[in-house]
Amino acid sequence: MTSSNYLAVREDWLALRQEAVLEPELPIVDAHHHFYDRPGWTYLEDEYLADARSGHNVVASVYMQAQTRYRPEGPVALRPVGETDYVNAIARKHADGLPQLAKGIVGHVDLRLGDEVREALEAHVQAGGGRFKGVRHLATWDADASLVNPLSAAARGLLLDKAYGRGVAQLASLQLSYDAWLFFHQLPELFELAKSVPDTPVVINHCGGIVRVGAYGTHRQQVHESWLHSMQQLASLPNVYVKLGGLGMRINGFDFEKGALPPSSEQLAQTWKPWMEPCIEAFGAERCMFESNFPVDKGSYSYVTCWNAFKRLTSGASAHERQALFEGTATRVYRLAQS
Repeated sequence: MTSSNYLAVREDWLALRQEAVLEPELPIVDAHHHFYDRPGWTYLEDEYLADARSGHNVVASVYMQAQTRYRPEGPVALRPVGETDYVNAIARKHADGLPQLAKGIVGHVDLRLGDEVREALEAHVQAGGGRFKGVRHLATWDADASLVNPLSAAARGLLLDKAYGRGVAQLASLQLSYDAWLFFHQLPELFELAKSVPDTPVVINHCGGIVRVGAYGTHRQQVHESWLHSMQQLASLPNVYVKLGGLGMRINGFDFEKGALPPSSEQLAQTWKPWMEPCIEAFGAERCMFESNFPVDKGSYSYVTCWNAFKRLTSGASAHERQALFEGTATRVYRLAQS
């Protein structure tokens, strides 16, 4: 893998940390993973299954758009439907196995099409064979362009763009959710968007886009305070949910990848606590769900260690809360019982 926007996945380094799987019977729905088919980086069905079957009881997964296997021709607005076609074909193969791979599929649609987005949405729904559950059109923007993956860079203020908002508003009538990947300083914009679409489930990715590198690296306390205020504001909207995970990325600035050994699950749980616990406190377990964000987070830790850390982090929670966090919220929000 060559992109400087991602941490390199080093299998030999990851192998230096071997942990026993905690609570191997606990059912898990991995609420967010990708397939990558990019120059220098392939992570597809076999690679994900090897991780998902490494010891934890992953019963199902939600696939998140990753610009993989788009149609090479045809109308531009419909080319991303190729990804849904591809992933649904894989999901059909594993419908009766463990995990039920890509039981839910979230695809890309250009929401800037506004009222004209319906054709693309319906094409995804048809291609998904009952598994297409939502849309993600990335909104990440920062004045420091080095923080943003050039494959997913967005225009400043995209979340407040009127056409984009009209596109998001089209999702509710098809019972589709909206996944939001943005940076923490854009959360106030997401609040305005989410408030305008009360009937659409809005799912904040990766704990709200924590950035602690670049100019933000010397203002980490201010980042936390700003982020927390915005997340608490968003929690006041009942249609907003949060994915807990995605904190193994370069932009998070936790530097797990710099250790001689990969981090232990105890280390991860301790590091994540100031970010994940406030989410659970603000939104409640019924509006939070755990995600692996693999293969992106695999540059920092293994699948086993990741889920062990989530289990350690919630060791004091009730059985009902843990069921929601590990399985129930994702199943409900993405309507997986209907897949």
